[in-house]
Amino acid sequence: MKRNLILRYIGPLLIISFIFFSCKSKNNNYIVYYNRVNEIDSIYRIANQPEEAIKQYRKLFKKYSPRNQDRIEEYETYIKLADQYQKDFGGKKGLYKLIPLIAPYEGSEKSYFGLFQKYGIDSTEVRQRIADWKKGLNKRLVDSFSIAFIRDQAEGRRNPQLMKKNDRINAQLLKWTFENYGYPSIQKIGLIGNDGVFMPMHPLFSHMIESKEYPFFKMKMFEYVKSGECIPRDYANMVDRHDLQIKKEEMPYGSYPSYRSVIDTVKVNRIRKNIGLPALRRSSKAKNKL
Repeated sequence: MKRNLILRYIGPLLIISFIFFSCKSKNNNYIVYYNRVNEIDSIYRIANQPEEAIKQYRKLFKKYSPRNQDRIEEYETYIKLADQYQKDFGGKKGLYKLIPLIAPYEGSEKSYFGLFQKYGIDSTEVRQRIADWKKGLNKRLVDSFSIAFIRDQAEGRRNPQLMKKNDRINAQLLKWTFENYGYPSIQKIGLIGNDGVFMPMHPLFSHMIESKEYPFFKMKMFEYVKSGECIPRDYANMVDRHDLQIKKEEMPYGSYPSYRSVIDTVKVNRIRKNIGLPALRRSSKAKNKL
């Protein structure tokens, strides 16, 4: 009876705790994550403290599902460093988390076979997991965006009338996707579409700067940056191009290639931090090899 009484009071507390931590995990702000990654990356590359970087990455990945951003490649860096310094990164479990992060980049898994094999994962299993990942992509979106990217580059965008027409159609597709499926992230549609169509999102969004839907895209993409679905660079690229070419103002993030130089680097870096971008002095540096 005493045991039942204890369960009667503890049970609801456990449920409340589970809901609290589930909501906390779900509502994590990835801008905080990206800024923390930038700080840890500095610990490793600038301060040359790899073991401290491993420790800090481990803490970060306990709170956030890892991303593996281009150039920094934080999760890959963490695993390679941990392996190099014989620190625990979760072994097989940690490597299984890496597979979907590298899966969009066809053939990239080959360079990891040695590491996978070291922890008991053979190449057949890696390839099977990548195949399973591909099966899990949203087929409807893959089909739609494969067509959209072909349409986006029709006639090399040299026909203004056709270009504007196609941009309007793609804007409608993007808005429909946002409203029905959320952000068309690399984990939803991959990077290579039907018939080998290359599908990086940043050029598609940079062509939305004249669309009447631009304010909607800007608002929603910022939300997706916070949720970890849209990478900060894609959002910044679109906003910078819009402000530079449409508003005729300085780029807030300094990310869009332009002949116009950024005047106030301190100000720009502060704004970049607001969406999780690294400071300009580091963002353009080539990634060190482990």
